[in-house]
Amino acid sequence: MTAAVGVRNRDVGLLSVSLDLGAGRRGVDMGPSAIRIAGLGESLEAVGFRVREVGTVTASPPETIDEGETRTRFLDEIADVCANAYNLVSLALGEGMTPLVLGGDHALSAGTVSAVADHLRAGGRGVGLIWVDAHTDMNTPETTPSGNIHGMVLSILTGRGPDPLLAIGSSSPAVAAENVSILGAREIDEAERELVRASGVRVFTMTEIDERGIGSCMDEALSRASAGTAGFHLSFDLDGIDPMEAPGVGTPVPGGLTYREAHLICEKAFRSRNLVSMEVVELNPVLDHGNQTARLAVELIASALGKTIL
Repeated sequence: MTAAVGVRNRDVGLLSVSLDLGAGRRGVDMGPSAIRIAGLGESLEAVGFRVREVGTVTASPPETIDEGETRTRFLDEIADVCANAYNLVSLALGEGMTPLVLGGDHALSAGTVSAVADHLRAGGRGVGLIWVDAHTDMNTPETTPSGNIHGMVLSILTGRGPDPLLAIGSSSPAVAAENVSILGAREIDEAERELVRASGVRVFTMTEIDERGIGSCMDEALSRASAGTAGFHLSFDLDGIDPMEAPGVGTPVPGGLTYREAHLICEKAFRSRNLVSMEVVELNPVLDHGNQTARLAVELIASALGKTIL
């Protein structure tokens, strides 16, 4: 496998998406600031990167806008935020940078991943996607129990969901299901399960990770993400990690990835030389303990971009 783009480029295009409208709990809009405060810039510079600020997208406060339909809460505002995030990621890629997105809730991926997909598709091949998450995020407006769009975003990226979000980018689906893997899933809504089974997306539950080991599962995910693509995007929801290690997340679920398993995912992503872009989402500083989760996010980003033990 070869990678014409990716972390061989030493310029990181850093952008923040301050969004919590897609979630059911306030606070993840402050995640980008917490990660920056935890020393992200210094950490990346120590690995040898030049950090270039691309911009910030900020959603309107929920108190000032119409919630809209209960099954797609704040859809119009989220679509606007995702469209702006799409533009910033496209700008970073167009200027030869490796995009690094700080979130914000996972709904932002409807814009960020679509931008990477369009950029690579213009060169003749698509993008793979590795999705680290306690949840599969594959509800639709018909199945959602909450109306929270962050729980629908992977369905949107694979071609099912609200039209304003499907319309972001040049084509839908943004990613082919056979190039998508989810790592760390352990909480899936009842009506969502059938959608996941029928989707063609590969789900590595925590049970399978316990049985096989994270190394073997990640190798399979990398193979899927790289098959016939120009590289892959790593979307890391911090709730994929066990709450003992990452308490500051919007939707914590016990029994998640360990500290070392999370790092190995990122280390293998770097060693594959096919990592094109990355995002870290769902950090909620209100629920964190002394910025513990933000510091872990900085460590994981550094591992994904090449920091090694020896």
